[in-house]
Amino acid sequence: MKKIYHLGTCDTCKRILKELQPLDGVILQDIKTEAMTQKQVEEMQKIAGSYEALFSKRARLYRQMGLHENQPSEGELKNLILEHYTFLKRPVIIIEDQIFIGNSKKVVEAAKEALHQ
Repeated sequence: MKKIYHLGTCDTCKRILKELQPLDGVILQDIKTEAMTQKQVEEMQKIAGSYEALFSKRARLYRQMGLHENQPSEGELKNLILEHYTFLKRPVIIIEDQIFIGNSKKVVEAAKEALHQ
């Protein structure tokens, strides 16, 4: 399976999707217009190893909700990701049994390489 969870309104996600072209056989899911299911989030966690790896502490809601004051548990992180798409570190690129999380140059390059081999 080749799938990319992204935010269609995010300029960084748009730039990365353009960089990863061609996206033959890749399923794109805009997490704002098509909410992630519990099963999808659990599958991501299984490959990533933790919900913390998938969780974005840069989201505005993170501070607004006071989450920076106490470290949420893995279960709480999972629920937060399911409740609001902004908590997912984006984009999340899944290629078979590999996962690439976030937008760092290193991660994007590794995803591009895995996608086009």
